Amino acid sequence: MSTKQVQEAYIVAATRTPIGKSGRGYFKNTRPDDLLVAALRSALAQVPNLDPKAIEDAIIGCSFPEGEQGMNMARMAAVIAGLPNTVGGITVNRFCASGLSAVQMAADRIRVGEADVMIAGGAESMSMVPMGGNKPSFNPEIFLKDENVGLAYGMGLTAEKVAAQWKVSREAQDEFALQSHLRALKAIQSGELQDSITPFEVVERSPNLATGEVNVKKRTVSVDEGPRPDTSLEGLAKLKPVFAAKGSVTAGNSSQTSDGAGALILASEKAVKQFDLKPLARFVSFASRGVPPEIMGIGPIEAIPAALKYAGLKLDDLGWIELNEAFAAQALAVINTVGLNPAVVNPYGGAIALGHPLGATGAIRSAQLIHALRRNKQKYGMVTMCVGAGQGAAGVFEAL
Repeated sequence: MSTKQVQEAYIVAATRTPIGKSGRGYFKNTRPDDLLVAALRSALAQVPNLDPKAIEDAIIGCSFPEGEQGMNMARMAAVIAGLPNTVGGITVNRFCASGLSAVQMAADRIRVGEADVMIAGGAESMSMVPMGGNKPSFNPEIFLKDENVGLAYGMGLTAEKVAAQWKVSREAQDEFALQSHLRALKAIQSGELQDSITPFEVVERSPNLATGEVNVKKRTVSVDEGPRPDTSLEGLAKLKPVFAAKGSVTAGNSSQTSDGAGALILASEKAVKQFDLKPLARFVSFASRGVPPEIMGIGPIEAIPAALKYAGLKLDDLGWIELNEAFAAQALAVINTVGLNPAVVNPYGGAIALGHPLGATGAIRSAQLIHALRRNKQKYGMVTMCVGAGQGAAGVFEAL
């Protein structure tokens, strides 16, 4: 398979919103397209020399593009963010890897010479659009053929199957979850996450029945809401399995349902020179692979080697890996099977602590990775994740 390309794709801006807890958190009443608009405006502010008219298209990932995040959210947000009408917009869906696929698609448009400046990102509100969407409807063929039934499995059941098949104990899952929180809390306290985060002003409105007016309350949030300082092994051990009566997957060792958005701007070398832009990183390679749907969590086991092969790199070349922690069970299965160095996997914690706003996560983790590589003076890093319905995806970046 040829990987020949015309030109390189560079990331010249990368940011994300804080991640809020779904249902009761920061952004419970905030539209996902508004989160995306904030991320887009912040990314554009990072490249003041760039002529917005040079942007070819905006590719935005979303796992459940309906309701408040429907109507081609990418185009809507681009217009609201103040981009010229000449900038297109397309919303793409590869479930949890939607944001990463958006980055890959934007990079590929540049790499084959069809664009010089692109926007990529992702947005998801699990407060407003629940897992599965507002009206899930499976094709009847899924239930008529045994080999297709895995497509209908809830994510938790797939994690239980991975835990059983890869022999990941409850104790190991809880220890991994605790580590995710401890690492995230340390990163927040040290300020190491702030390079990648755009503060967001939350506006809350409530009726004043006495005056007939609307009370408006504003506050700015700038840190992720998920990490819990009171997390302990003892507390995690008390949680009951939520997907199987005798299982090991709990709310404590699973990713948090969340709200958030991320945005990156990519440019060719020609555009970098033309607009005097400073490249933060180079997009190196991407791979997606399919696996049995009932064990979707092991998708990165197939995608990681493929992405490394396309990049001409080895595991040891990776100084930082953002492995999305859909569940501790699947993350540990991937780490142990592929032979990842635990020290370089999620040094700032992962989705168990920081949250997982589905289609936004790939863009969020990409922005976080790029800034982490530069802060820690490391060269190569990877974003990888499992994907619902049985897929894995991995993208490699080179910090500049």
